[in-house]
Amino acid sequence: MNNRQLAQRDLKHLWHPCTQMKDHECLPLIPIRDGQGVWLHDYDGNRYLDAISSWWVNLFGHSNAHINQRINEQMQRLEHCIFAGYTHEPAIELAESLVAITPPGLDRVFLADNGSSAVEVALKMSFHFWLNQGHGRKHRFINLSNSYHGETLGALAVGDVPLYKDTYAPLLMTPITAPSPDCFGLPDAAACEANVQEKLQAMQRLLETHHDEVCAVIVEPLVQCAGGMRMYPPAYLSGLRALCDRYQVHLIADEIAVGFGRTGTFFACEQAAISPDFMCLSKGLTGGYLPLSAVLTGEAVYQAFYDDYTKLTAFLHSHSYTGNPLACSAALATLELFERNDTLDNNQRLTEHLKTALDIFRNHPNVAEVRQTGLIAAVELQNANGQPFDWQERRGLRVYQHGLKNQLLIRPLGDVVYFMPPYVITPDEIDFMVKTAFAGINEAVR
Repeated sequence: MNNRQLAQRDLKHLWHPCTQMKDHECLPLIPIRDGQGVWLHDYDGNRYLDAISSWWVNLFGHSNAHINQRINEQMQRLEHCIFAGYTHEPAIELAESLVAITPPGLDRVFLADNGSSAVEVALKMSFHFWLNQGHGRKHRFINLSNSYHGETLGALAVGDVPLYKDTYAPLLMTPITAPSPDCFGLPDAAACEANVQEKLQAMQRLLETHHDEVCAVIVEPLVQCAGGMRMYPPAYLSGLRALCDRYQVHLIADEIAVGFGRTGTFFACEQAAISPDFMCLSKGLTGGYLPLSAVLTGEAVYQAFYDDYTKLTAFLHSHSYTGNPLACSAALATLELFERNDTLDNNQRLTEHLKTALDIFRNHPNVAEVRQTGLIAAVELQNANGQPFDWQERRGLRVYQHGLKNQLLIRPLGDVVYFMPPYVITPDEIDFMVKTAFAGINEAVR
């Protein structure tokens, strides 16, 4: 079986996510046979450096021996069991591990299946908390402009990327949107800090007006990933935590994409020395192996639901595969690798190497900005007049196509070419990744 044959079989029945399927009339699907480390291999003998960790999930490389072993051992004992009224050791151990490594006060763990589900859980739990406390008027949420939190209806509603949201607007609740504190286009750190203070003042005005009807503010700490990898400094999170406390609304930290070492610390919130009321985790949680998410919250929230069943205060949200033992085992193996490999220290060295490699873009006439937070980096393209390209020109797609021809898997967000590689990437592979993307940009902007 070769690439062409498998692609033809695929197109008879499968419908791929986040894809206009007609594109594949001229842009062939790439069937992947196997993976090892940062590399994926197809059926025609080609290989591709996975520069985006297969949608930001793979932390320690494909076919990681340690994670493979933990899943295989668990598979011999228990593949799954109902998680209502029953429990098992992998879930217990995972909850204990997550409480130990997350910011103080996050002592309760609710498990779900994926990132969007985690956001749904946090939204419902926040609303239900206030309802149980006698504050039923609190039913709205504040989000940030250009934010993204998933694509189920609740998660989609609190996002702000029109590409995903506009079509389904009639189905969605309406959030209150605060301006994003991202630093795109600002000349220096001082301007960025001033922008943060300005955006905190805007948030304060919204909370002053709406706090009695607002359950929570939801943010992606430090990096708005699907919104084009726009970035902002930790000072915004510190100020936001203080405002949420002052106006008695919850703070939901969506660390689904930025957690588990991506920003340089284990969790992005650590850089602001804050504890959110809810922390949503997924993606890298299982090292890219199996769907799993977790919502962490504090004892005060937990106790607000703790009552006689007949009072209808219980949190009845559920998933059939909640606490799946195989997924929990993959997550435990992933957390073990952080300690065994001194991952955060090694990531700091990789971060510095990536920063140096990105210098190749900094004076490019078609690059509007180069930005980086930890092992997340982005290159935003512009036309010769310093303006965004017409989106219909699909310059990012041209960079993607160049990558495929040259052993690189990237998936630009519009005209933002970004890098979010697995943590097992080497400095030489970083150089290859960046130089290949540079050549792709040169080809795409001609």
